[in-house]
Amino acid sequence: MVRKVIRGFALAALLAAGVTARPVPAVSQAPINCANRSEVIEFLARQYREKPAATALINPQAILEVYAADNGSWTLIVTDVNGRSCVILAGKSWEALPPLPVPKA
Repeated sequence: MVRKVIRGFALAALLAAGVTARPVPAVSQAPINCANRSEVIEFLARQYREKPAATALINPQAILEVYAADNGSWTLIVTDVNGRSCVILAGKSWEALPPLPVPKA
C-alpha cells in the first residue's frame, strides 16, 4: 500500500513538473481542469469536503497540494506563482500516516 502511494506521488511529481515546465500553453492546448486557486479549494471543500492534507514545493514556480476528506477521497493540485491551480490526480482511499519517529544519532 505504501509502495503504491510513493509511486503515485512520484508520478504526480513528474506530471506536476510537466505542467510547470511550459507555464503558458497554446490556447488550443489549454487544460480545462485549471482555475484560480481559491475557486479550486472552494470547489473541493463544497463538493467533496476535502481539506488540506499535504503540501510540497515542486520548484520556485509551483507547489503541490493534496486535499483529502474523511471518507478517503483525495485530490492533488499544482499551483503556480500566478495563483492558477490545476487538478492533476484524484482518487479514493486516502490514508493519513502518523509521523515516523526521528532516528537517534
